[in-house]
Amino acid sequence: MDATMDYDDHCAEIVHQAELLSSHLDASTSLTASVPSCPDWNLAQLLRHLGEAHRWVEDLVRTRATEPPPETALRVLPRDTTETPAALAAWLTEGARLLADTLRAAGPDARIWTPLPSGSPRFFARRMAHETVMHRADAALTLGADFTVEQRVALDCLDEWMELGSLPEMFDHHPDRRALLGPGRTLHFHATDTPPEAAADWLVDLTGDTLAWRRTQEPAAVSVHAPLTDLLLLIYGRVPGDSGAYEITGDAELLEFWLARVLFG
Repeated sequence: MDATMDYDDHCAEIVHQAELLSSHLDASTSLTASVPSCPDWNLAQLLRHLGEAHRWVEDLVRTRATEPPPETALRVLPRDTTETPAALAAWLTEGARLLADTLRAAGPDARIWTPLPSGSPRFFARRMAHETVMHRADAALTLGADFTVEQRVALDCLDEWMELGSLPEMFDHHPDRRALLGPGRTLHFHATDTPPEAAADWLVDLTGDTLAWRRTQEPAAVSVHAPLTDLLLLIYGRVPGDSGAYEITGDAELLEFWLARVLFG
């Protein structure tokens, strides 16, 4: 199986992940349940945020925006809702399909505003695919549902996280991350449930002047071994390292320091 994802794959994954999330919602679902991985939100706010994010990007791509549209709808999220879980599920999947259709119609090389280097719909197709994956994780953690991710999707999700987190622009947005840099500061993450050809190893190198990473299996100051989905949840800040799923060897304080400074998504 091809382990890489392209533009069409990302478009399709936006819809697939939204549909998987929506499948967890039924008449018994409490929309006021607190989301443990996003503690300021309840489930209704989580769903609203994701659905509005899809529509925000759809508008941006469709209009070939050269600056970002207002973000009020996806940032200001009332805690109360009169909608049923079924209505919110339908609204969520509708927005995901609309976004995927608009991305496909625009094509990967149209020129639009993006918050980080790219300037094309490629950025948003990948970002929204993984945004939907991780908010599905948030919903699953809230509802006690199973959460698994196809191998190539999880690999791409982690690669994108590493790529965005290591951009030099991140120091402009988060100057406190410079404190991560220092001699001997390396972290290694290894997926224990993937075949060798998946090359599911990430080495984070903080020893230079920038945040760097590479897919390789090398000794490091701290190493984390866990199944691929569990690594995804840890690195995206959805579960703590002491949850029992992780074999951590070496400098655990460095791991916690790094995780606390690099959260996003």
